[in-house]
Amino acid sequence: MRVCLAIIYCLGIALVKPAPAFAEHGFVAQAVARTAPAVVRIDTEREVRNRGFEPGLEDPLLRELFGDLPSSHRENGQGSGVLISADGLVLTNNHVVDGADRVQVTLADGRQLDGAVVGTDPVTDLAVVRLPDGTKGLKPAALGDSNDLAPGDWAIALGNPYGLDSTVTLGIVSSLHRNISSLGFTDKRLELIQTDAAINPGNSGGPLLNEAGEVIGLNTLVRAGPGAGLGFAIPINLARGVAQSLATGTPVVHPYLGLQLVPLTASKARDHNSDPNALLQLPERDGALVQQVLPQSPAAKAGLHRGDLVISAGQKPVHAPADLLAVVEGSKVGEALDLEVLRGEESLKLPIRPAPLPEAAAQG
Repeated sequence: MRVCLAIIYCLGIALVKPAPAFAEHGFVAQAVARTAPAVVRIDTEREVRNRGFEPGLEDPLLRELFGDLPSSHRENGQGSGVLISADGLVLTNNHVVDGADRVQVTLADGRQLDGAVVGTDPVTDLAVVRLPDGTKGLKPAALGDSNDLAPGDWAIALGNPYGLDSTVTLGIVSSLHRNISSLGFTDKRLELIQTDAAINPGNSGGPLLNEAGEVIGLNTLVRAGPGAGLGFAIPINLARGVAQSLATGTPVVHPYLGLQLVPLTASKARDHNSDPNALLQLPERDGALVQQVLPQSPAAKAGLHRGDLVISAGQKPVHAPADLLAVVEGSKVGEALDLEVLRGEESLKLPIRPAPLPEAAAQG
């Protein structure tokens, strides 16, 4: 019996097929090899007006003291992007190409091409750049499903931080649905993927990958200072839809109510109500508290007041402003959206019709 087992064992070893070379590398290297050909560097140039020479703000004292100073200077910028189609569409951040007079795209194989910005959406910080017609040999990235993510999943960031091309960093998905307003950005509407994979200046617009090498997000910002090590990416499911609209020249419409909101919890409400100087009593439950109603907005027309607590929208519970914003973002302009509101001890149902988001108004 021992002899037979030895023969079988030896035969098993002899019949093993040699592993391909790439199998010697880990899953990160394999994921990078799959997507790296789609990652590009984006170099930009823009004209910037010097202080004191902005249109309508020219300072005659500067002319008198310093003579004919140049009214502007050229400013260079750099970021990353990812090819999402074989016909030359590159997805990147709006802040990478915003105001650029020239956009140069360097492909993974070293080719440098002039790109044209075909559409931008500042509210989601997304932009689409098109490469020249007829560009051959383009290898678009495979796009994943950001709805399948869970905290603890692998996250691989690709890009060109600090001009260091083809940089790879590894981490995990630290959190999901991180509202960008909690990071101090009130002019954006985004729920971000948080990761501890290192993201640095120049990574913006590059892809965040899962362990299979599929794009699950677009790197967009990093928390500097005491919060160092926190990076954030735009979920690819959102970016995919916005990119499709931008590529076809269709304006990206964001529904808007005209509310400024703050989160309210039952404990916060109790603390507020126990103050003898409180001007009004708040409902002691979670919700989105109306801090301000913008004049002439859909919210004003629907009759919302400061101090109202929104607890549901479109039959979905609202525990925080992010919940309401998610419902509003998924609603249709002009179609009635039912809000359930607590005003003191009174419960109200208020139908509201979202309008297109005006410029520089991304809340509510």
